[in-house]
Amino acid sequence: MATKTEVAGVVRVSVCYARPDGVFLKDIEVAAGTTVIGAINASGLVEAYPEVDPSTLRVGIYGKLKTPDTVVRTGDRVEVYRVLTADPKQARRKRVQKTRQTGTREGLKWLRGGGGQEG
Repeated sequence: MATKTEVAGVVRVSVCYARPDGVFLKDIEVAAGTTVIGAINASGLVEAYPEVDPSTLRVGIYGKLKTPDTVVRTGDRVEVYRVLTADPKQARRKRVQKTRQTGTREGLKWLRGGGGQEG
């Protein structure tokens, strides 16, 4: 069902891009029928962060992967996803290893036979 603004030919969406040093979040109005890539371009994200190339990065709406040619609707939050900087499994292994090295009870629970549940 179309909203009043969609009938008027305008939709309000948010464009979001998260970085380790902050978040780009901008609410914009675009013409009805605008695609995800069109909303990203209209938001000024590429000008603010030149390293962003929406044609190669993954995009989504509210955490669901979408293609750049998906048409946005009023209330959508368009998200631009960065490339992972570390393999999640490797990152977890490093965190566990670091915790083990502390010698704390929390670290010991990861060792086989050491610091397990006391009965």
